[in-house]
Amino acid sequence: MKKIIQLLCTLTLILFITPTIKSQILSEELKTEKISRFEKAEWEIQLKEDFVNPYLISEITLDMKMRSPSGKAILLPCFYVSGKSGELSNWKAIFSPQEIGAYTYYFELKNKDRIIKSDSNYFSVTSSNKKGFLHANDYWTFKFDNGELFRGIGENIGWEARKNDDSKFFKELHEMSRFNYEYMLKKLKENGGNYMRTWMCPWNLPLEWKKVANTNRYINSDEYFNPSSFDKIERLFYLADSLGIYVMLAMDAHGALLGSQWESSNYNIKNGGFAANPSEFFSNEKSKIQYKSRLRYLVARWGHYSSIGAWEFWNEVDNAMYAGKEESQIDPELVVQWHKEMSDYLSSIDPYDHLITTSISHREIEGLNSIEKIDVNQKHIYIATDAIPSALIDYSKKFSKPYVIGEYGHQWDWSLNFNEYAENFDYDFKKGLWYGLFNPTPILPMTWWWEFFDERNTKVYYSNVKEIYNNMLDSGGGRFSSINVSTDFESGICYGVQCGYKKFIYLLNNGNSDVIAELIIDNNEDIETVQVYDPDIMTYSEISNYDSKKENTFINNVELKSRGNKIFIITNK
Repeated sequence: MKKIIQLLCTLTLILFITPTIKSQILSEELKTEKISRFEKAEWEIQLKEDFVNPYLISEITLDMKMRSPSGKAILLPCFYVSGKSGELSNWKAIFSPQEIGAYTYYFELKNKDRIIKSDSNYFSVTSSNKKGFLHANDYWTFKFDNGELFRGIGENIGWEARKNDDSKFFKELHEMSRFNYEYMLKKLKENGGNYMRTWMCPWNLPLEWKKVANTNRYINSDEYFNPSSFDKIERLFYLADSLGIYVMLAMDAHGALLGSQWESSNYNIKNGGFAANPSEFFSNEKSKIQYKSRLRYLVARWGHYSSIGAWEFWNEVDNAMYAGKEESQIDPELVVQWHKEMSDYLSSIDPYDHLITTSISHREIEGLNSIEKIDVNQKHIYIATDAIPSALIDYSKKFSKPYVIGEYGHQWDWSLNFNEYAENFDYDFKKGLWYGLFNPTPILPMTWWWEFFDERNTKVYYSNVKEIYNNMLDSGGGRFSSINVSTDFESGICYGVQCGYKKFIYLLNNGNSDVIAELIIDNNEDIETVQVYDPDIMTYSEISNYDSKKENTFINNVELKSRGNKIFIITNK
């Protein structure tokens, strides 16, 4: 009994004299010698702190809090790199400043109820010739920090080649090693493109997938975030940045809540998550904290890249909701509220104000288009390319924000042999781009089936469209407004746009017979020249077969082959 009492006294003494871990920010070091506007600056920070999961925002966060030269308060999330709880842990801050001049800053560590602040410091930023980040501007354009306007022209590059593609007729093509980001982004750039869209999923950039699928590029991992994705995410944004291409990053695809993907999802309670079913992904508070932790990590580690053209929460969230059934399996109000909460949070932690979006396939979700912090609304259109113009016009007007067709194509059904419909695919590819260029959208509609169009060399047509795209931006300084135009034949489709001192008119013969048409344009100004651009051979010619009366301009005897189109450019005095 005496020995037991002595042992208890000894243990009590040890507990009494052993200090608890004291929260400390031990050091911070700026690793960048010269900091320039819109360029990467990096800090390394060492902490001594207790934690179980350094990635979870409910447990621990480290922020860099700044005051910009103009007096703006800036919060930059930092991210965990390495180290153990209670010992030294290494963290990083990566920042791309948007102002020139002197910034002051300090680091703030939060661990549950404790807040620790470092001493204040400062750094100075010099000028650069970079444009900055893309932000919302109007229905037609985005705007860089430097004021330059932008319209996106490009395609979906949903993922790099998979190990085992499920296409019935194009398995061999889709599995070709050439379909990697290096090849595809460079090819897009060569053909005049500047925008692309890609997915995060079990076989592509699988940041939040412990169990990957159908890929030789990534490996399974028990880590909280899959480290095999880190370098490849970095590579994508760095490559895009070097080429002047902007990436819409779909952070989840609808399959993540369906079938085998849900069974292996980190959010599934069976795998250490908190959601017993896909509906609880949207409603469970701990699941939402888990998702916010992922958003924070993305912003902290890669948000400094101006090549991030938009954060997209979901690819076709309606397909996840309906799960192949006639009625939604998830309460739409939950989905809308989730998007509101996540867009509010993402906006609050992203110091660069990247654009935020999400997408639907074809089912409307009431309230989704009206969420304040979602900058760009988006849907996907297949087998209905002629519906693109009305969608862009109607939705942008109804919800007072830009509208984008994130995917379009002649078919969505990958079980079909597209070679049997190749001419229709090419035709839809081309007119979809023109429909976008001549209607209010800051990103021209983006095709799917990137391998098919690459094999057919259809994508060289981006250059043909880019010719008029550049002409519009140059002549109008980024100002676009629709004008009234009409034609006299039933299969005719036409749209007009005023850009500064020039009017651009798109005329398409959407029928199966050749026609001779008349084009009527609202125009009460004196004309200097009228040019016609042939999109197929990229040639201009000046024409004289026009006259003006009653405030209209009439262009006569326009010859158009079946499925042919022409661009008319009226330069006013």
